[in-house]
Parts: sequence; C-alpha cells; structure tokens
Amino acid sequence: MKQLMLICSGLHAMIALLFGAGALFLVAIAARMGWHAAGGEFGLSAAQEVIEAIGILAAAVVALQIAETIIEEEVVRDADISAPTRVRRFLSRFFVVVVVALAIEGLVATFRAVHDDAEDLLYVAALIAGVGVLLASWGIFIHLNRSAEELEPAAMEQAQAEDHKVQP
Repeated sequence: MKQLMLICSGLHAMIALLFGAGALFLVAIAARMGWHAAGGEFGLSAAQEVIEAIGILAAAVVALQIAETIIEEEVVRDADISAPTRVRRFLSRFFVVVVVALAIEGLVATFRAVHDDAEDLLYVAALIAGVGVLLASWGIFIHLNRSAEELEPAAMEQAQAEDHKVQP
C-alpha cells in the first residue's frame, strides 16, 4: 500500500508540474499580447488586447494555484482530505481563485461586448450571475462545513499542526 501511495504522490507531482508549465505558457502568451498592444497605437483596440491579456493571466493564476494546492496538499503534507476541516480548506483555495478568475473574465467579456457586439451582454450577464451563484454556494458550503468542524475539533487541530510543513 505504501508503494501505491508513493506512486500517487509522484503522479500528483507530475500533474502539478504540468499545471505549472501551462501557467508559464499562458503568462508568455499574455506577455506577448501585452507587448503587441504596447507596440501599436494606443487606443481602443490596444485596450481590448490588454484586457484580454489580463483574462489570460487570470487563467494562468488559476493553473498556478491548482499546482500549488496539489503540491502542498498531496505531496508535501500527504494529507487525507476526509476531515471536514481539510475539505473546506482544500476547496476554498480552489474557489477563491476560480471565482476571482471568472469575475475577471466577466469584466473582460463586458468590455469586449460593449465595444464589439452588445448582443453578447446577455451571455456576460449569465457568466456574472454564475459567479454570484458560485460565491453564494461557497458561502453556504463554508457555513455548513464549519458546523461539522465543531463536531471534530481534533481534526481542526491536526490540520493546523500540518501547516508548518508548507509555511516558511
């Protein structure tokens, strides 16, 4: 069983490395778009290109955050995420980044729709409403999970004790 767990840790590390590589590639693409926008005329098209580059950077942050979470939770801590505290902390890291990235993407889409095709504003509104639903769902999850944590104070103490493995 220990060998299987070691293999799983290795696979998690490889997946995290691929997420990190994807994030670096997205950063390079966004930098190229920003450089292209800066090299042209400063105007509406340059602003839209920069805003799109920001959207790509938001996706890079998501990929990098996922890589970091996988490394910290599955490789460094080698944690079992069955405890409510661990689940809440693990999912919260993803939700923060995903909600922020989707909100930024909604902003990018709003600028694009306002300047290119106003009919797309309906889709943008649906995206922003979806972000609101995700945020509300996350709040409900945290509230319900926190109640479960109160039933298992030892799990909370254990999760906090493991934090020293990833903090400088």
